Amino acid sequence: MGSSSTNGTGSPLFTLTGLPGLEDSQHWMFLLLGVLYTVSIVGNSLILFIVKEEQSLHQPMYYFLSLLSVNDIGVSLSTLPSVLATFCFHTKEIAFDACMAQMFFIHFFSFTESGILLAMSFDRYVAICNPLRYSTILTDARVAQMSLFIGIRSFCVDFPMPFLLKRLPFCKANILSHAYCLHPDLIRLPCGDITINNIFGLCIVICTFVLDSVLILLSYILILHSVLAIASQEERLKTLNTCVSHICAVLIFYVPMLGVSMVHRYGRYAPPYVYTLMSLVYLFVPPMLNPVIYSIKTKEIHRRLIRLFFGVNSEE
Repeated sequence: MGSSSTNGTGSPLFTLTGLPGLEDSQHWMFLLLGVLYTVSIVGNSLILFIVKEEQSLHQPMYYFLSLLSVNDIGVSLSTLPSVLATFCFHTKEIAFDACMAQMFFIHFFSFTESGILLAMSFDRYVAICNPLRYSTILTDARVAQMSLFIGIRSFCVDFPMPFLLKRLPFCKANILSHAYCLHPDLIRLPCGDITINNIFGLCIVICTFVLDSVLILLSYILILHSVLAIASQEERLKTLNTCVSHICAVLIFYVPMLGVSMVHRYGRYAPPYVYTLMSLVYLFVPPMLNPVIYSIKTKEIHRRLIRLFFGVNSEE
C-alpha cells in the first residue's frame, strides 16, 4: 500500500476533491458554499426561535418543522469541516476514522430527514382527512414517540455501515469524488469483495427512502381523494395550499437524491465535476431552501419574521 493511501498507523487516508477541472474557480465555490451555509444555519435557527417563542405554533405541524430545522442544521455542520478544509485551507487528506464518522453523520441526517418528511405527510393527512380527531391522534406524546422512532431507525440502519467498510482492504489511490465522505463514493474504493456492503446498502435504501417515499405518495393520494370531495373550489385550493410547503420540501429532498444515485450508477462517462455538483445540490439545497419555503408559505412564521426584522405587524 502506497504512502498516499496510508498514514503511520496503517489506516487508509482519503483524498478529498474540490471541483475537478475547475480548480481556478474554487475560491468562488467557497464563497458560494459560505452563503449556502449561512442561509441554512441562520434560516433554520430562526425557524426554531420563532416556533419556540410563538405560542400559537406549539402544535404538531410546527414540532415536526422544528425537527426538520434541527436536522438541516445537522446536515450543514456534518459537511462543514471537510468542505472548509478543502476549499479554504486546501487540505485534501482525511483520516479513515474521521471519514467514517463524517459518513455516518451525513447519512444519519439523510435517513432522519426522510423519516421527518414522512411524519409531516402523516400530519397533513390527519389534518385534512380526519380534522376532528387531529388533536387526539397527534398528541404531544405521540409526536415525541414518532420523533424518537425516526431517530432510532436512522441510527440502527446507519450504524453498521462504517464497520462493514472497515473490514475491507483499501489498496488504491483513495481519491473521493467530493469534499466529504459519502457511502456510494467510498464503496467504489475497496479491493475486496463488497457483495455484503452492496446488499446491505440496497436493503437500507428500500427500508428508508423507498418505503418513506411510497408512504408519502400514498398519503397524498388519500389527501387528494378527500380534497376532491369538497364541493367548493375555493375551499379545495385553500386546503391544498396547506400542503404546498411540505410538497416542496419533499421534492427538493428526493429529486436531488435520485439525481446523485443516477449519476453514481449511470454517469460513468460524465465529467468529474458533475458528481461534485450533484452531491452539493443534494446536501446543500434542501437545508437552505426549507426555511425559505416555510417562511414564505406559512403565514404565522412569515408574520413573525416581518415583526422580528421590521418591527411591524403583517396581516396578509
